[in-house]
Amino acid sequence: MIEAQAMGAMGANCYLFYCAETKKAVVIDPGADGKRIYRWVMEKGLKVDYILITHGHVDHIGAVDELRELLGDVLVGIHADDAGMLTDDKKNLSSYVGSRLVLKKADILLQDGQELMIGKERIKVIATPGHSPGGVCFLCSEGLFSGDTLFAGSIGRTDFPGGSMNQLLDGVKKKLLILPEDTRVFPGHGEETSIGEEKRDNPFLV
Repeated sequence: MIEAQAMGAMGANCYLFYCAETKKAVVIDPGADGKRIYRWVMEKGLKVDYILITHGHVDHIGAVDELRELLGDVLVGIHADDAGMLTDDKKNLSSYVGSRLVLKKADILLQDGQELMIGKERIKVIATPGHSPGGVCFLCSEGLFSGDTLFAGSIGRTDFPGGSMNQLLDGVKKKLLILPEDTRVFPGHGEETSIGEEKRDNPFLV
């Protein structure tokens, strides 16, 4: 099961993905409002095993430490190439938007192709650098969490430090557009889309 809520001033989508049978869950990109996310988890009666991060920019990691403290026994995972963004306010861009976000280190350094079990559900890491050096997507039985790699009708910006348009487009075309066209896509901002829609209509990809 997947649920979404937009969090914080920049409206980054935070997702709950959980196994309906076991109630084990993962929180993806808790960008702000940690107490609100915690209440959301508690209301659903879920046990969160992981906080997974698509990339290390401030609007996607802002509530990580608050939430990990509220939840207790939880593991935080981010790709190795973005791990330093958690602990550096310049790398995560928070110092440029009027804050100084310095978080604890991740518990798990994610790698391309790695799979994690969420109860009886499986979630797979797909490395798609370009928006950031360690940007990833997460593929599960219900669709693709695309972070700021792929949006409805757009792709992630690549003008931040460590960004690369060539890398981003290469990853999207070789790793994401090969997925079945009916694969649902849950982006880091904005509305849900699908692989088929983006193959047909995304001006960056046609």
